[in-house]
Amino acid sequence: MLEAILHGFVLAFGLILPLGAQNVFVFNQGAAQPTLWRAAPVVLTAAACDALLILLAVLGVSLVVLTVAWLKTVLYVIGVCFLLYMGYLTWRSRPSLDNGEKASFSAKKQMMFAASVSLLNPHAILDTIGVIGTSSLSYAGAEKWGFTIACILVSCLWFFGLSVAGRIMGKLDRSGSLLRSLNIVSALIMWGVAAYMASQLYFA
Repeated sequence: MLEAILHGFVLAFGLILPLGAQNVFVFNQGAAQPTLWRAAPVVLTAAACDALLILLAVLGVSLVVLTVAWLKTVLYVIGVCFLLYMGYLTWRSRPSLDNGEKASFSAKKQMMFAASVSLLNPHAILDTIGVIGTSSLSYAGAEKWGFTIACILVSCLWFFGLSVAGRIMGKLDRSGSLLRSLNIVSALIMWGVAAYMASQLYFA
């Protein structure tokens, strides 16, 4: 049981650590929101979406994405469109120090964008299926649930930590220049992921 839990922790941490559109967006909102509480929607949505993908991968339900060609294509097209749109909005976002607050996304927009970068990212889905789903086959019963819960817990703690780190950076960035630079980097990463996904779609 302990081995399965440790395996889940290490594996999930390794998968979630690389810089990507999802991580950058959570960090960005942590920095942009006037309080940590206001960044809760993006943290909860990202964690919930990851938990859903992990559960589907462990239960084997998400294997349908690998076997239905047209569904995979639709997922790629939607993902590219969302990432292009999100990159555009992030690029245009300008920090504002009026009234001591910075310009930030509303709770609804945070949730919508967090869900899009989580659920409409084919590579994230395929990584979850291919790595976490496959690894879970080594366990059964309580061990499998221990492995699954460990993976989900890592996601929750990671996104909360990202928002806290972003909030600390936001408080230190009195001029708004650092946050503006982060917006530019975020937009470029989103567009880069969208371009890569489009190329995969084109050459598939």
